[in-house]
Amino acid sequence: MRLIYDIIADKRDGRSLSAADISQVLDGYLSDAVTDYQMAALLMAICVRGLSPAELSAWTDRMLTSGGMLSFPADGRPVVDKHSTGGVGDKISIPLAPLLASLGFRVPMISGRGLGHTGGTLDKLESIPGFRVGLGLDTSREQVQDLGVAMIGQTAELAPLDRRLYALRDVTGTIESVPLIASSIMSKKLAEGIDGLLLDVKTGDGAFMRRVSDARTLGRTMKEIGERAEKRVVALVTAMDEPLGTTAGHTVEIAESVSVLRGEEVPQVTELTVRQAAELLLLFGRA
Repeated sequence: MRLIYDIIADKRDGRSLSAADISQVLDGYLSDAVTDYQMAALLMAICVRGLSPAELSAWTDRMLTSGGMLSFPADGRPVVDKHSTGGVGDKISIPLAPLLASLGFRVPMISGRGLGHTGGTLDKLESIPGFRVGLGLDTSREQVQDLGVAMIGQTAELAPLDRRLYALRDVTGTIESVPLIASSIMSKKLAEGIDGLLLDVKTGDGAFMRRVSDARTLGRTMKEIGERAEKRVVALVTAMDEPLGTTAGHTVEIAESVSVLRGEEVPQVTELTVRQAAELLLLFGRA
C-alpha cells in the first residue's frame, strides 16, 4: 500500500501509475479514505501530464466496475446510447432517444447535469413537472424492455466513482482533460450494457474542445475505449459555434424538443437528430 502523496507526486512528475496505484486511489476516494483535496491534486496532475493508454484503461475499468451494471436479454433490438460533450442549446438527446426506440433500438440513456457553462439533459428533463430521473437499475431495465427507452440519472448503484469525480472536476478547473472526459463518459456508457454508442463531440467557441484537432483527439480516445470493450462506436465532430436551434434554457428546450418529435423542422436540431439516428441505423446494418 503506497502513500497517496507518492501517487500524486509520481503523476505530477510525469511518471506512469500502475493499475494497483489507480485502484488504490479510486477505491480510497470512494470510501472517503482519500480526501477531496487529494483527489483534486491528482486530477490537476492528470490534466497537466495526461494518462497513457494503459493508465486510461485501468482508470476507466475501475470506474466502470465501481458499481452495478445494466444487462438486457437478447431480443433482436440492439442496445444503444448517444453522448454529447455538450453545448448551449444542445437538446439532441431528448428527441433522439424516443426516435431510436421507435426505430427498433433499446436506449438506456444515463445522462448528467450541467457541466461548466452548459445545462445538462437531467436539468432539462426535471423542468417537466413530475418527471423522475432517479430510477433504480431494476426499474430502468424494465422501462427499457417495455418502452424501448429510459432517460435517467446516475444513482449510487451505477458508476458511483464517476458521479463523485464529475462533481469535483466541475469546481476544480479539470473539466477539459481528454483522458478525464473520455473515462467519465465511457465508464457510464459501458455500464449501461450497450451494444453500440454514438458520440457527438462538439467543437467551436461554445464547446469545451474549441479546436477541431482537440475534438478529434477526444473522439478517437473514446472510440478506442469502446472498441477495446468490443462495442460498436461511431464518433461525429459537430459545430458548437452558436446555440443549436432557437432556444437555450431548460423549459424552452424541452418545448423545442417536443416540436422536433412532432415532425416540425427546427433549424439544426431536427437535422442533427435525424443524422445521428441514421448513423446508428447504418452502424447496425438496419438501413
